[in-house]
Order: sequence, then C-alpha cells, then structure tokens
Amino acid sequence: MSFTSITQARPRLQRSELAVPGSNTALFEKAAASAADVVFLDLEDAVAPDDKPQARRNVIAALNDIDWGSKTLMLRINGLDTHYMYRDVVDVVESCPRLDMLLIPKVGVAADVYALDMLVTQIETAVGRDKRLGFEVLIETALGLSNVEAIAQSSRRLEALSFGVADYAASTRARTTVIGGTSPDSVVLTDADAGGHRQRHWSDPWHAAQTRLLVACRAHGLRPIDGPFGDFSDPEGYRVAAQRAAVLGFEGKWAIHPSQVALANQVFTPTADEILRARRIISAMQQAASEGRGAVSLDGRLIDLASIRMAEALLAKADAAA
Repeated sequence: MSFTSITQARPRLQRSELAVPGSNTALFEKAAASAADVVFLDLEDAVAPDDKPQARRNVIAALNDIDWGSKTLMLRINGLDTHYMYRDVVDVVESCPRLDMLLIPKVGVAADVYALDMLVTQIETAVGRDKRLGFEVLIETALGLSNVEAIAQSSRRLEALSFGVADYAASTRARTTVIGGTSPDSVVLTDADAGGHRQRHWSDPWHAAQTRLLVACRAHGLRPIDGPFGDFSDPEGYRVAAQRAAVLGFEGKWAIHPSQVALANQVFTPTADEILRARRIISAMQQAASEGRGAVSLDGRLIDLASIRMAEALLAKADAAA
C-alpha cells in the first residue's frame, strides 16, 4: 500500500486529554468548563472496584445532563480481562448519544479491538445510534507494544493510540516509580577526557516505545497521543515531557490534573513564528513552481515538496486550534 492511499482517521483536535474519575461527580462540571480538547470519563484505574457500578451510573447521567459544548467526549472502559467491561460498553453506549469515543485500556493484540468493534457495532445497530463511535487504544504493556503495528490496523473505528507509560513501566519492570518521569540512573557517560573527567548525558527511557507507537500511528492514519505525567506539582517537568513528544510528532498529551491542560494546549499549538515560517515556505515553493523549479532556498536552507507537506500539516493544526 502506498503512502498516498492511507486513509486518515476522522480529524479531531486532541492537544489535551483530561482524565476525570467517574466516581468523582464534583469534577464533571469543571471538566466541561475547562479548555481541554478531549475529556475522558474514567471507569478503569481511577475507580475502586466497589465503586465501579455507581461510577458507571454517574457517567451516564453526566453524558446526558451536562452541556459539554464542542468537546470530544470519551469513556475509558475497564479492561477486557475484567467482568466490568461488557456492562460499561452496553450500558453507556446504549444510553448516551453524546459519547464520541471509547478509550480501550491494556490492548495486547488486534483481536482485543476486533471484539470491542463487534460489540459496539451490534449496539449501534440495535438502538439505531446515529453517531458512529471512534476508538482510542491504550498501548501500555509489553505485549501491546510488540503488536502495535497489527493493533493500528485492527478496526476502522480506530482514531488514535496513546502511550500508557505507567502500566508500560510495570509491564517491562522498568526501575521507576514516577509516572512519565525520569530516573537518575538513565544516563550515558562520555569517555574520560585528558583530565579524567566524564560528562553525564540524560537518556529518555520512554523514547523507543514512543517512537514505535508514533510510527505505527502515522503509517496507518491514526493520531499519536502521549500519556500521563504523574507529578502535577511539577509543571516544568510536564512541559518538557510534552515538548519531547511534540518534537517526535505526537498530537497531544494526557492531563491528569486541570493545571496540565493549558500546558498541553500551549505545547501542541503551533507558535506564531512557526505559522509565519510555514506560510513563507508555501509562498516560496509556489514561486519556485511558477519558475519551473522543484526546490528553492529560504533563509539559507533548502526547501522542497516535502517542506510543503510539513508546512501544510502545521497550518492545518493551527487552523484547528484556532
């Protein structure tokens, strides 16, 4: 299959993805009034087992009664390996036409997504649901990452993959206790110089997994979304983690606290300088094309048709954010 024939997922602005526990109803209205692009109401990790039935009822009421404006609304269901999952899907999808997407946790193989697709399709047909639900899949285990390319092709409902760093760290036995954070042992030492001195350079322990997920997304038309940063008292740490993801090509990041929403929106929104340069690139290439040239120099750098594609992608995101 050639690059040009890849069907892109339904476009959505997904710079910030705010997690809201389904058991904490006091947070629902605040989430609806926030600047988050996506709000996901959580029935999985943020809800204790004894509270899950009530949390499900809370979510149904919130989806039907609260004005969520133009936000994308998503539900994180419980995992396929639990007895809560089927009731999450049936009860909420049957009752909540406002719901836009399901967030599927701990996906390990493509068949996990196929099973959810089959169930959701039956529900939509049975109740005559007008809006087709999209899927976001959490890649958060060693098994999931090892099968990420197949998972990315598992359903036409798929829109995004997100990196669940906490469970991934547990799955791989990574020696860290900070969700999405760093480790003082994750360093590289240079060789000693003439005086015997060595420099220490920090190494990102999540870079390889993020890159593999990103490539699977871009190869199959999906949105790559970075996962949580657990220390919400460290805004600079969150910002830097988000910037690393943005540089790789991620479209957004989870926010587990409302204070992280503005940071994510800022990092994943193109700056005025980036927008200006993108427009200059397109203008310069249009001029080059009119003169029969396929490449041109701009500010001392070569730009060509690939530069146009990058510039157009950036401008499209800027337009969506605006």
